[in-house]
Amino acid sequence: MAPIPYDDQNIFAKILRGEIPCNKVDECPHTISFHDIQPQAPVHILVIPKGAYTDMADFSANATMEEQAAFIAALGRVAKLAGVEEEGFRLIANTGFNGRQDVPHLHVHILGGTRLGAMVPAPR
Repeated sequence: MAPIPYDDQNIFAKILRGEIPCNKVDECPHTISFHDIQPQAPVHILVIPKGAYTDMADFSANATMEEQAAFIAALGRVAKLAGVEEEGFRLIANTGFNGRQDVPHLHVHILGGTRLGAMVPAPR
């Protein structure tokens, strides 16, 4: 299956251009983080790169080392800002069709604030 092409009309691209507002948690020259509009846990924050990367494979292959370092640093910084660093949290990056990626812009979900359930249902 071919990689997902970047769609500059996706919701995160519109947030980055200021066309759609967000409830911002953190921002640096390479990332922006904001609360998910449909939270799945008491804490549910999205961290996205400002560059046009479709998913983690695209990002790891094409982002500069500076962008990659800033993205990783943002994940830790936002977890701390959200107050979930000490008790624990989950990072999720859905990729592609089977990974249920809905928006073709790399984004990592930070989930926490409660004891989370199983990652996926147990096989039958």
